[in-house]
Amino acid sequence: MTAARPRPDAAESDLGAAFLRAHPAWLAEHAELYRVLAPPRRVHGEGLTDHMAAMLRAERAHATALIDAGRAAAGMAGRVQEAVLALMRAADPVECISAELPGLLGIDAAALCAEEPRPGCHHLPPNTIGRLLAGRDVVFRAAGDTGRDDDREAGGRMARGRAGDALIADALLLHAEAARLALHDALVRVPGAGTPMLLALASRDARVLDPAQGSGALGFLGRAAAAALGR
Repeated sequence: MTAARPRPDAAESDLGAAFLRAHPAWLAEHAELYRVLAPPRRVHGEGLTDHMAAMLRAERAHATALIDAGRAAAGMAGRVQEAVLALMRAADPVECISAELPGLLGIDAAALCAEEPRPGCHHLPPNTIGRLLAGRDVVFRAAGDTGRDDDREAGGRMARGRAGDALIADALLLHAEAARLALHDALVRVPGAGTPMLLALASRDARVLDPAQGSGALGFLGRAAAAALGR
């Protein structure tokens, strides 16, 4: 059972009420708070019905977002299942990744990248995969997302320019001639004790490689690719 929250004392209540009176639009601008507020009762008058309606809208929006995310995750899982089956059937898994996975996953390009020269793979410099994945199995990225907050630092514009140049250089290494299609990409670890490898998946459509879909299915795809390559 959830413990009852302590009621604010009179001074805290007065401060909260004073703040809301001084900023009447504040609650409407923070609609997510309606989900944690207790709904007003109709006996307080028709003047509070807008707040009740706002709470309902916030709850419905939250439920809709959960449903949409669930559908997207299920769609990705289904596409990954088809891709795994293709890898298991393939005589040449590397060719399957570049030739078949884009159509099966609904993306624009896919490539196997390795830190040692390997036929059919995009060659990456040593330690590139460790730098890009930073211990994760799946990383979603968007063009222009440097992963850094340089806006607040002195010289931030120059730093962002350097970071942007590095992102472009990485995209060329990962996606080669498909780099211009990689407005959104997912980098997927291909685990193993040998040469570090990853799958580089590129899409122009943010909905296809949406982090809201979760990383579980793509992580499984990376493990399946490792198994296929190890046959």
